[in-house]
Amino acid sequence: MKARQKRLVFVVAGLVGLGVVATLVLYSLKGNLNYFFSPSEVVAGAAPQDRVFRLGGLVAPGSVRRDEGELTVEFTVTDNAKNVTVAYNGILPDLFAEGQGVIAQGRLDSGVFVADEVLAKHDENYMPPEVADALAKAHDEGVSGGAEAKNQ
Repeated sequence: MKARQKRLVFVVAGLVGLGVVATLVLYSLKGNLNYFFSPSEVVAGAAPQDRVFRLGGLVAPGSVRRDEGELTVEFTVTDNAKNVTVAYNGILPDLFAEGQGVIAQGRLDSGVFVADEVLAKHDENYMPPEVADALAKAHDEGVSGGAEAKNQ
């Protein structure tokens, strides 16, 4: 084999090896992705039934229910269009409150979102971009749906 052919084989082998490594890295990262869904998307069935995902929206006023002396909490997350009941067993963040933005990570179980982790917004001026987008989208759909209903 000539030197030129050896170099070509070396370059091709390097590219194949790089491709294999990139494929393995991307495949391993795929299992760690947590997708975000709004309550409207969850109710519509767009959320996965067998995977962990994030649910975001506002804690509906008057929806927080706790058993005295227990860490189990149930509350409703809304995007002002649809609601999803969330069950969480643990200590809620200090900033968790009704009417405030929240993101819960967990999975669906018989129509109830069972959360492993609950994140609350960190001050009165901040809302996670995913939650803000979901609320804006739900508001826009509600406004356009209301206008269509009036026109009929």
